Amino acid sequence: TAFLHGYIQEEVYVSQPDGFQHPTLTNHVYKLHRALYGLKQAPRAWYGRLSTFLIENGFKRGVKDTTLFIKENENAILLVQIYVDDML
Repeated sequence: TAFLHGYIQEEVYVSQPDGFQHPTLTNHVYKLHRALYGLKQAPRAWYGRLSTFLIENGFKRGVKDTTLFIKENENAILLVQIYVDDML
């Protein structure tokens, strides 16, 4: 479900999927406001939203590995590793 929370930057239109077709406007398409499963931009959109959230909350992005986020204080280090739509 992570990919459904990414915001896409460009305009993307998709055909009406089976079961969600408008009864009288069958030739119309849908304009997406958010990422959708199977959309090639979905992983990038999710990573952008998640990395923005982490950085705004005090994490620093790894220099060599941009999917690693680090937050430190005098008592502890918190590491968040992103892999596709999972966090470790």
